[in-house]
Amino acid sequence: MAAPTVGVLALQGDVREHQQVLTDLGAEVVLVRTPAQLETVAGLVIPGGESSVIDKLSRIFDIAEPIKKRISSGMPVLGTCAGLIMLADTVLDAIDGQRSFGGLDVTVRRNAFGSQNQSFETELDVPELGEPAVHATFIRGPVVDAVGDRARVMAALPDGRVVAVSQGNLLGTSFHPEMNGETRFHRYFLDRVTDHAA
Repeated sequence: MAAPTVGVLALQGDVREHQQVLTDLGAEVVLVRTPAQLETVAGLVIPGGESSVIDKLSRIFDIAEPIKKRISSGMPVLGTCAGLIMLADTVLDAIDGQRSFGGLDVTVRRNAFGSQNQSFETELDVPELGEPAVHATFIRGPVVDAVGDRARVMAALPDGRVVAVSQGNLLGTSFHPEMNGETRFHRYFLDRVTDHAA
């Protein structure tokens, strides 16, 4: 089977890191900034960065509504950190009229783990991805405050805070798997892309 063609939303954030992981896994990667580019991909990664900036730029570039339509049509999407915020149906502390693309039946809080200098790394049990534990890097990440009936928890910290969720073809993490050589979330996403294309 031909390598899946997937996009990385390239408006702001750690675009290159995701591009590298996906390329290393054999995917054809398109950097997506326009609706026309979005139409060429079978799945999309929304990277970490500043969710409020990603929101504003997505509207300036007239790609926000096309992304929402593709999400509602079942396109697989992986959102990490700010990307999780952009996928959440509800953002508790949105600023300046900030909007999300939605699709994930969760409520999130931005910057729930503190400022940049409070970043940390930890090992997470993610039963769906098997052993060993996932090495997770948290940088000003959001936390999932509530999980609706349509979504399910994939991983939580020992204190119970939810940091990875999925719902159908949507996958969101509070952390940055692309930062430390962890490829299993990207493989999981690519499997969804391949299945959806079939």
